[in-house]
Amino acid sequence: MSEESKFDFSEEEIKKDAAVEQSKEAVKQDAKGLWESTKKFLTELLDFRDDTDRDATITAIKGDVSFKGATAWILVCSIMVASVGLNANSTAVVIGAMLISPLMGPILGIGMAIAINDIDTLRRSLINLTTMIVLSLLTAFLFFKFFPLGNQETSELLGRVKPDIRDVLIAFFGGLALIIARTKKGTIASVIFGVAIATALMPPLCTAGYGLADGNWAYFWGAMNLFTINTIFIALATFIVLKVLRFPMLKYANSAKRRRIARFAALVAVLVMIYPTITFLRVLKNSGLENDYNSFIVDEVQSNRELWFQNGTPNWEEKTIALYFNGEVSDATIADLNNEIKNYDEIKDFELDIKGNKNRGFDKVVDAYDRAIRDLDQKDLIITGLQNQVEDLKASITNLNKQIESKNSTVNAVSFTNLSRDAKVRFNDLEFFGYSKMLESKDFINIDTVTVANVRWKVSIEDSIVLVRERALQKWLKEELKVDTVLIRRN
Repeated sequence: MSEESKFDFSEEEIKKDAAVEQSKEAVKQDAKGLWESTKKFLTELLDFRDDTDRDATITAIKGDVSFKGATAWILVCSIMVASVGLNANSTAVVIGAMLISPLMGPILGIGMAIAINDIDTLRRSLINLTTMIVLSLLTAFLFFKFFPLGNQETSELLGRVKPDIRDVLIAFFGGLALIIARTKKGTIASVIFGVAIATALMPPLCTAGYGLADGNWAYFWGAMNLFTINTIFIALATFIVLKVLRFPMLKYANSAKRRRIARFAALVAVLVMIYPTITFLRVLKNSGLENDYNSFIVDEVQSNRELWFQNGTPNWEEKTIALYFNGEVSDATIADLNNEIKNYDEIKDFELDIKGNKNRGFDKVVDAYDRAIRDLDQKDLIITGLQNQVEDLKASITNLNKQIESKNSTVNAVSFTNLSRDAKVRFNDLEFFGYSKMLESKDFINIDTVTVANVRWKVSIEDSIVLVRERALQKWLKEELKVDTVLIRRN
């Protein structure tokens, strides 16, 4: 066979290879077209740069920086309403206060001023923000000082004394939503903007005012810490959005002044971000610690049915967790808990301080329960014996009454026991009944024998009904005692 015949491919095979290559190329083109279409769709969906009115946004933010006159009074009113809501633990009232709060102006002014190097707007914004803080604290202080209504340490108040990762996220994304909406062409819903800011700022300010009024400096500094973090993150969101939208930098005639102001604005931005960044990382760390601690308690401690768990106290600074049990905890269980905690990344280095009550071990609790059951059984026997004695005494008293009546009665006399029982059955409102024979004389010469019945009725019965009952009782007694006259006397 010649060399040419070794590589002699048929025309059909060559066509198949060409078709496969064309199919591969078509798939590649389709995939590329799908990616380009998806990319174009997402760009059109998420890109908001074309819908931005830069000049109107800058003018509007500068106009809202001013903080005096009607704006100041609106702030005072909104702080008062928010303080009432926090005091009454009413989320609805706090939200109502947010709807009228004008807190957004100076904070947006700070973020915008740093973004476009506007030193004058930055100065005005800082002054007005300080004024706003002082006025808000004073208003909240006066409310909680002179109107101490009810239990003031409500959950709405206590939720603002310690920064939480969720509060920071609310402030940052609320600020993003605020400035994005603010830059949109034709947007006039300024009330919604105020809500985005007030959500993160109003409650901490009111809580700080409460801390001042109550002299609780831990509450004051905790709330002010949260307020500071939220303010900075809202301003940061404003700065980021304006930079993304490429707002024009403010132009100065003197290039040296422009560079100096730019450096100053950058320095202010860096310095301002140091504290919230550190705090944010600390809050994030604490959130992780709390999540791991709660998971450890639920999954490893409370799930163990052999343990009588009471409560736990973590100490984040000293890296210890104290666990309190109502009962004795074995050495094997302690070793097992120490091994399980190492599976949780944030608290794996923590030391467990397990405190069990050895005087309340399970066996001792069972013994105490058995003793209590035996004591109850003995008491039941004693009570049964006493009840039998009471019944015997009742029977003896009844027999003695019958003997006394038989001795003192005549042939035609009626048993008082039967008579009093029948009287109670017929006249249920009777509380006391007695009768006797009484001698009387109207002329102090002739003597008559009169039957007298002494009765006492329930005090709830009206006098008119008592008279009717007494006439019926009198008639019945005459028939039973077979006498002509019966006198009814009330006790």
